[in-house]
Amino acid sequence: MKRVGVRCDVGPARGIGHVMRCLALAEEVRRRDVELVFVCDAHTVPWAAEQIAARGIAVRPAVWEPAEHVELFGELGLDGVVFDSYDLDAAVYPAVRATGLPTLAIVDGDFRGAEADVLVDQNLAAELDDPLLPRGSVRLAGLPYVMIRDEILDHRPATPPADRQSAVPKVFAFFGGTDAFGAGPYVARALAATGLPFEATVVAPGADLAARIAAVEVQPHQQFEVIGPTDQLASRVREADLTISASGTSTWELLCLGATAGLVCVVDNQVMGYERAVDTGAAAGLGLLSALQQDVSSADHILKRLLIDPAERGRLARAGWDLVDGRGRERVADALLGLI
Repeated sequence: MKRVGVRCDVGPARGIGHVMRCLALAEEVRRRDVELVFVCDAHTVPWAAEQIAARGIAVRPAVWEPAEHVELFGELGLDGVVFDSYDLDAAVYPAVRATGLPTLAIVDGDFRGAEADVLVDQNLAAELDDPLLPRGSVRLAGLPYVMIRDEILDHRPATPPADRQSAVPKVFAFFGGTDAFGAGPYVARALAATGLPFEATVVAPGADLAARIAAVEVQPHQQFEVIGPTDQLASRVREADLTISASGTSTWELLCLGATAGLVCVVDNQVMGYERAVDTGAAAGLGLLSALQQDVSSADHILKRLLIDPAERGRLARAGWDLVDGRGRERVADALLGLI
């Protein structure tokens, strides 16, 4: 049996996006009789650690120096390595490649020093960019390579979503496994400020965030339920009339599910993906988190339209469903295993 290592970022400030898309690829390569081992500090985000453990995948603590990577990968007897990191020293990549170990790196626009035999940029319209590639590298770019987890694929509708009439729309809001930038309370306040009826479920990974959301003043026809991180995300999204999330890795999962997606750009490195997603007409842009923090009514016009117009919600849902077919991880796995 072949063995592949996955070196990815995770942490309270970094979030779990890198882990989740690596898990999608891991699920696919395991179907092809490949053993996985993750190299990351999963223990710093218990929910992420639980997701890896639930799939029976071993975890080794993150290492940081080039020589440490070479030593660990040799000790593990790896046949290939997947990198997904914003934080690694660029010297790690050539050190590992120099050993002859096949490598694949997942990137988002800027390579951040990453080099590998295969570079994967699964972002919308990434195929339109023409970056200078490291020597001997090939690049897979665009939504055909979006890696989607089993949980999402199991809930993907077989046909384009129809319009849904709801007297009181159901809203589901989540911002990654940690909500590192504290978006939840501001989105809750923005929803309440519309004055329109809704039943909203908001994911709050910490007690402080939960308390701030619970403290938002609502009118009698508005309701908030605050929950912790959930492994039932896909079913929650399918039940909702509107899903609000950060414009990160989860965007492509929402589109694959045929969700009506309202996106918040919570950090600078999401701006390009946010703008491109909104420009396609497959997602609604609620703006920058920094703008919501200054004035929660900055998203008022768009939120009102999404809450009262089922035809607009249906149009967005169908456009997203068309964009992401859910087979990207198969294509990436083909490229990875073709190296080994």
